[in-house]
Amino acid sequence: MTCNRWLILALALLVPPGMALAGERSIILQSTTSTANSGLYDHLLPIFTGKSGITVHVVAVGTGQAIKNAQNGDGDVLLVHAKSAEETFVAEGYGVARFDVMYNDFVVVGPPTDPAGVGGMRDAARALRMIADAGVPFASRGDNSGTHKKERALWRKAGVDIDAASGSWYRETGSGMGATLNVAVGMGAYALTDRGTWISFKNKGDYVIAVEGSDDLFNQYGVILVNPDKHARVKAAEGQAFIDWILGAEGQAAIAGYTLGGQQLFFPNAK
Repeated sequence: MTCNRWLILALALLVPPGMALAGERSIILQSTTSTANSGLYDHLLPIFTGKSGITVHVVAVGTGQAIKNAQNGDGDVLLVHAKSAEETFVAEGYGVARFDVMYNDFVVVGPPTDPAGVGGMRDAARALRMIADAGVPFASRGDNSGTHKKERALWRKAGVDIDAASGSWYRETGSGMGATLNVAVGMGAYALTDRGTWISFKNKGDYVIAVEGSDDLFNQYGVILVNPDKHARVKAAEGQAFIDWILGAEGQAAIAGYTLGGQQLFFPNAK
């Protein structure tokens, strides 16, 4: 093996997975587990890269962690689903501007025996109150994700002190949505999940959607360019190119075109 080939091999071994090699046009997208686990990025990103030549490296974590990562400058674009936290991110100077990009909704799933008797309900807060009153298991992500923030808001509306219930009927996994759904199915617990993850989830068993359809369960996603004035390493031009694309006609059509089993997972609503 020539000296040059040894050098290339050594460099490849030193570069961490997901880090751009010299000369690669790329961005880091801090995003949610729901968008990644649903398969949406596997559908969208090849279209964007083919058009722009820009590779997108996705860091899929809970919304709270994604925002922290972006605050630290460990990313170029943020795409998450906790609007008030996103607006705070921009107001504090970490992001340039926030834009609606797409939405779906949250649902409460549970066992077919429906021990809390909430099946078919639309009022999510009332359904959670009934789950708490019945003392039947509920599995929470407990990870400060967008889904967890929504869930906590619904418990507050229901007038339930979940901190006091922690470790009894209320179980916090500290994990992503897929892992939490696995725990819920395994222990016969109810859980709140975004519909996109539920549609793509492979281990449903006989679980069903118990509660859906209220305005409280609306799930909006937003996209933000990390502020290059805050972190000089932000690739502003490439990040803005991605934002322009996903908010534009082609990106919005690609979001609408992503289906599984004939079901649309996300609905574009960029203004």
